[in-house]
Amino acid sequence: MASPRHRLPTAPRRKISAAKVAAPIASLATLATVGAGVLLANPGVAPAPSGASIFEAIAATATVDSTERPQQVSRSATRDQDLVGSATYSRKAGQADTKQAVRRADEKRWTTEALNLWESALPDAAKLGEIAAGKTVLVTGRVSGERAEVVVDGEPRWVTAKYLSDEKPLAGIGGVCSNGTTVPAGVSGNIKKVHEAVCARFPDIGTYGTFRGDGEHAQGIAVDIMVSGARGWEVAEYVRANYAALGVSYVIYSQKIWSVERSGEGWRAMSNRGSTTANHYDHVHVTTY
Repeated sequence: MASPRHRLPTAPRRKISAAKVAAPIASLATLATVGAGVLLANPGVAPAPSGASIFEAIAATATVDSTERPQQVSRSATRDQDLVGSATYSRKAGQADTKQAVRRADEKRWTTEALNLWESALPDAAKLGEIAAGKTVLVTGRVSGERAEVVVDGEPRWVTAKYLSDEKPLAGIGGVCSNGTTVPAGVSGNIKKVHEAVCARFPDIGTYGTFRGDGEHAQGIAVDIMVSGARGWEVAEYVRANYAALGVSYVIYSQKIWSVERSGEGWRAMSNRGSTTANHYDHVHVTTY
């Protein structure tokens, strides 16, 4: 029997703390709880096969979830390309439409006064020049707002539509009044110009009524040119076409009126005043500034 003195020393027993034992157990419990939560949150995912550990179940669940999650594809680059392509197509289509409209333009209009020529119908369009009154232009038939497209020197331009007329103006004042008619010295300078121009152009007209005791006639700024029928319309249109040079404010003939302030409306109908003279069928009335 061995002597107690010769026994091998026994290693001291190490005490394992409760905390160290509890930590791994808590981790396992946490994993189990997370795994169950994942499975519950993904009811469409099949449970792990019987006997599989909770770690295998979590891994299987994570794999299925990642494959089913839709991929997000950015379409910004494609969308930008589409927009650029559409803008380019729109510009080309617009240019083609304009060229076709210019080629097909065959209707004439006359400018009733000097007009600005605009690059387009947009309010901020660039001004590309002017065209004088009494000029002939072709119209394309395209209008936008207050502007109409015309062809000037083969190029498309836009002008204010209300100053285009489909009637050729009897433009051109001057000449000598040779029929001996006169107007009183006290009338306005513009009335003198109207008389001289109409007399030179229509020497067969021999009566001009100026001063009268009422209204504009009393002020010396109105004249009645005694003419009727188709000849009366020739006179009325001649005065209207040269209104700027003659200082004309408005013209009345055959129960119709044309005025500078509303020139875009053309000749407007007037109410019946009861007689041939009152309705201006036997004379052209001209009021000047």
